[in-house]
Amino acid sequence: MTLGPPTRISTGVSGLDEILHDGLIPGRSYLVRGDPGTGKTILGINYLTANIESGETVLFVNLEESKDEVRANAATLGIDLSGVHFLDLSPDSDVFVDDQSYDIFTPSEVEQEPLTQAITDRVESTDPDRVFIDPLTKLRHLTSGEYQFRKQVIAFMRYLKEQGATVLVTSENTETSPDDDLQYMTDGTIQLERSERGRTIEVPKFRGSSIREGKHSMRIEEGGLAVYPELITNEEGSEYVAEPIPSGVSEIDELLHGGLERGTVSVLSGPTGVGKTTAGTQFMREAANRGERSIIYMFEESTETFMQRNKAIGIPVGEMIAEGTLSVEEVEPLDHSAMEFARKVRHEVEENDSSIVMIDGIQGYKLSVSSEDKRTLVRKLHTLSRYLKSMGVTVILVDEIGTVTGDFKATEAGISYLADNLVFLRHLEIAGEMRKAIGVLKKRTSDFERTLREFRITEHGLEVGEPLIGLRGVLSGAPEWVESAPEPDDG
Repeated sequence: MTLGPPTRISTGVSGLDEILHDGLIPGRSYLVRGDPGTGKTILGINYLTANIESGETVLFVNLEESKDEVRANAATLGIDLSGVHFLDLSPDSDVFVDDQSYDIFTPSEVEQEPLTQAITDRVESTDPDRVFIDPLTKLRHLTSGEYQFRKQVIAFMRYLKEQGATVLVTSENTETSPDDDLQYMTDGTIQLERSERGRTIEVPKFRGSSIREGKHSMRIEEGGLAVYPELITNEEGSEYVAEPIPSGVSEIDELLHGGLERGTVSVLSGPTGVGKTTAGTQFMREAANRGERSIIYMFEESTETFMQRNKAIGIPVGEMIAEGTLSVEEVEPLDHSAMEFARKVRHEVEENDSSIVMIDGIQGYKLSVSSEDKRTLVRKLHTLSRYLKSMGVTVILVDEIGTVTGDFKATEAGISYLADNLVFLRHLEIAGEMRKAIGVLKKRTSDFERTLREFRITEHGLEVGEPLIGLRGVLSGAPEWVESAPEPDDG
């Protein structure tokens, strides 16, 4: 007989369930490790309350904070523990006795031990489906030695499992109270960490099943823990037709031989004020005309300024937002980790069926997204882009070049390898007049026009001229017209 995968129960944290491939295996014990303040107790509270509304009975064995302190701390996160049974073994409880030693085998063997009798009585009276012990290492102070502690923990875990409970315990890993032995006594280990780069969670051990490895981003918020798993790109994507996505401006589409293909990553690069964001928004405007949804993540500009600029040139972003064909989200500096941002984008694509995602801009992303060094952030952006491509999403990355004129640079952020398409915009100084040009440097999926065209932003939107056949020296930073070539029409 072929056995299927073990039944799972939720941890109460959806992102952690995803890491564990649907949650914990019932009837087993799991250790939560981490320094003080990393969120161990909050994870336990989320675990206890995960399915309480469906009739599960849950027991919180608290050995450090009092029951009232636990309830008050949970309330600050908006969590109601009224349905949770407590066994208060904190130092202020009536059950606690200094230097108390006890054994847990069967109730008949420990009738004379008040502390142990309280535990077994409470377990038998509540018959819990879930038990959370916080922290289990406190029991070490109530035993005569390390051997006795390990012996009692093993017996305690066995006793709870025999009662049909799934057990989650926390530990204090200190010099005086190490927890290495607990990792061998439990079926899984969940590690929480906190540093200057943010909070992370990983699962170094999980018996009985594979899990998503690595460190994943985490934060504490209203409702408890929020976990954002690292994106993986080998998941099954969506079926889509790799057709061109036009901009609606015929000259730009001619440059690109039809437009930007679905499921590709395009980098729009150029100096400040040249029109990169406007050019990307034009593709979204055309998508809105087809009834498709797009989203822009603004890292370097306020939403208000973006809306005002587009209104001035006749791009109806306000109407697009009202109709649900466009969403504009301003990303606050250092407010998200790279994994949290990726989770946000993934939700937008999978839940709202967005077909174009624009990140404006890459330098702002690297400065605003916390938790990683810039090189790692580019790798995470690559992973996010690969995921979006697998979903058939057209990705537009806006990259600002630091120099307004001078030697040509394709990108500033070292992301050209991410691009299937690389479209650049340049400021030009011709005969003492500042102008703009647009060109295509790279296109993997098809041929493209290898000329420059003049690029203008007018009150009627984008206007792109005929190829600037007589213009020389743009990439070297010294553009000039050859004598036989007509200068561009001022329009």
